[in-house]
Amino acid sequence: MLIIDFHMHVYEEPWKDWVIRFLEKVNPAIDYTKPVKPEHLLGDMDRAGVKYGVVFAESTPQVTGIVSNEFVSNFCSKSDRLIPFASVNPNISPDPVRDLEYCIKELGMRGLKLLPSYMYFYPNEKRIYPLYEKAVELKIPIIFHTGTSVFKNVRQKFADPIYLDDVAVDFPELTIIMAHAGRGLWYNSAAMLARIHENVYLEISGLPAKKLLDYFPNLESLAEKVIFGSDWPGCRLERLIEDIKSLPISENAIERILRINAAKILDIK
Repeated sequence: MLIIDFHMHVYEEPWKDWVIRFLEKVNPAIDYTKPVKPEHLLGDMDRAGVKYGVVFAESTPQVTGIVSNEFVSNFCSKSDRLIPFASVNPNISPDPVRDLEYCIKELGMRGLKLLPSYMYFYPNEKRIYPLYEKAVELKIPIIFHTGTSVFKNVRQKFADPIYLDDVAVDFPELTIIMAHAGRGLWYNSAAMLARIHENVYLEISGLPAKKLLDYFPNLESLAEKVIFGSDWPGCRLERLIEDIKSLPISENAIERILRINAAKILDIK
């Protein structure tokens, strides 16, 4: 099965200490004090049977740090299996729309990652709408961090997926992906949005696969709106995929989660 991982992180400088301590507990096989290399990530992908991985830039200096768009674009240029997504922080960038256009047209990035609870904005603020308009014009998806996070300085109030309801209504042509699927407090809200909006998807990174049916009892019927993401390196990638393949749902549902839905969004044939 061709597997697509929609949620992977890399770093050019070491993350903040509290991020490293968290990752060392989850995946101690990696030395987080040294720069990650494409061959390291590709090796983990090979062992887990992952063909393509979406790799994020990150502009969240108050929480995890900075991973520049230029670094991620260059990192992903080493293999066509690595798909770069931009990061534009609307509270830092003097011109978010121009920055997004630069990332897509000049750096070859293929989507945008926004982290409202790390960047401190509500997704339905009208001042953010020009960024969504540009994403529609550029025909790229936006993946939003939703749900709670344990890292310092996160402001959880911004992570409620319900604010994406306005965005989905106002931008029906924008593909919206909810990273972490409303983790913690908002699974039901996230599932509701994915059900009622054609352009909204659940992405399940950071969730233990064995508990997915506890969080989403109707996972089988939701499968056409669910996308696999690992949150690498914050996981054991091989084990996570095996746990998903072992879920008591149909093979078609598993294929949709691990491959079909992401391939459609990313236009992978």
